[in-house]
Amino acid sequence: MSDSPNPTAATGAGARQLLGMKGAGGTSNIWKIRLQLMKPVTWIPLIWGVLCGAAASGNFHWSWGEVGASFACMLMSGPLLAGYTQTINDYYDREIDAINEPYRPIPSGAIPLGQVKAQIWILLIAGLAVAYGLDLWAGHQTPVLLLLALGGSFVSYIYSAPPLKLKQNGWLGNYALGASYIALPWWAGQALFGQLTWTTALLTLAYSLAGLGIAVVNDFKSVEGDRALGLQSLPVVFGIERASWISAAMIDGFQLAMVAVLIAIGQHFAAVLLVLLIVPQITFQDIWLLRDPVAFDVKYQASAQPFLVLGMLVTALAIGHSALVLPSASLPLPL
Repeated sequence: MSDSPNPTAATGAGARQLLGMKGAGGTSNIWKIRLQLMKPVTWIPLIWGVLCGAAASGNFHWSWGEVGASFACMLMSGPLLAGYTQTINDYYDREIDAINEPYRPIPSGAIPLGQVKAQIWILLIAGLAVAYGLDLWAGHQTPVLLLLALGGSFVSYIYSAPPLKLKQNGWLGNYALGASYIALPWWAGQALFGQLTWTTALLTLAYSLAGLGIAVVNDFKSVEGDRALGLQSLPVVFGIERASWISAAMIDGFQLAMVAVLIAIGQHFAAVLLVLLIVPQITFQDIWLLRDPVAFDVKYQASAQPFLVLGMLVTALAIGHSALVLPSASLPLPL
């Protein structure tokens, strides 16, 4: 029997706690607390990014071995390394969270800092071990997956930790976050099943500018703490209204740039599909994001982001099936 006068609300708060979402409830279960630190809701775009990379490789086959390898790559990108990223971010953001989200495990005192540090190391080492195992499975002479995992883990560290703490700069920090959620898992999936090329790398880095816009949405809930501690997030620098317009422009503008790329490589049907997936995003921006991004950030992301990630998959499939033959496309990245 629930102690809450509103059992439905208590259940919702418990679900948000397990997913690491805004408005979470409390718990004394140490494993639920550890899961909350890892923010499972943030794993989804990385898992999807691996799927997009596998599709873009044009070389994925539905065999037991390749399906198993893809799941291992998703495990590496999502629960392990994204979990590492979120845990280390909470560790270094404990003062900000004490203002913005005092129910979070660290500022609430639900978990000792020593256990948080242990979780950071376990997730990092496990993620790197899986990356190296995937390189062995793929027969890579150069451990591409391990190098990508090391690079992504380093970016995650300097994003959260002083002295660099990239998140102090709204533009640089949000782009690092966007690239980590779009480009890196895409590269991992493509390198696992095919060959990562400069062309794909540049396209996904451009696509990551749309991810920058998504990262801005996450900043609206933290304006009070960011301002108090001097972090220059875009909502702090430009104000909430102007930052919401910047976010929408980045999300839409760089997806439309991908439409132009698809047309240029002869993938016209995919270009039309991508436009059709951008239209509802613009609609939800008008309904939620541009009206009150602080109150409606979760509703906006829940309604609009499925169309963004579907657009990523459409783009990846088009790239994988295109006859794109440019000089830069034929050169493997020297990883």
